Amino acid sequence: QVRLVESGGGLVQAGGSLRLSCVVSGRTFGTLSVGWFRQAPGKEREFVAGISPRGSSTYYIDSVKGRFTISRDNAKNTAYLQMNTLKPEDTAVYYCAADFGGNGRLSARSVGYWGQGTQVTVSS
Repeated sequence: QVRLVESGGGLVQAGGSLRLSCVVSGRTFGTLSVGWFRQAPGKEREFVAGISPRGSSTYYIDSVKGRFTISRDNAKNTAYLQMNTLKPEDTAVYYCAADFGGNGRLSARSVGYWGQGTQVTVSS
C-alpha cells in the first residue's frame, strides 16, 4: 500500500516562497516516480513537476521553470517542491502523486497514487 501525505501549503504574498513536502509510506519509495500537480477552481488538474525514482531526471511545466524546484530524499521517503517567486496565478490545491517506475513524467489520467492535497494561496 502506498500512501502520500502532503504538507507545507499556506498563504503567502506574491514574490514569496513555500516548500511543499510529500511523505510516502512503505518501502517502495525508491522505485516511484513522484510528481506535483495543481488544480485551481474551475480548472483541470495540471502537472507541475516530476522527478524520476533516483532523482536523475526532473520535468517542469514552462510556467514554473526557474521558480520551482522538485527534489527527493529517498532515505526519508520524502519529495519536496520548493516554490519561489510565487505569483497569484500559482494559487491552487497542490497534490503529490506517484507511480512505479517511469522517468518522472506523470499524467493525471493514469497516475496510480494521490495525496489529499494542500492549499497554496498567493495574494497580490
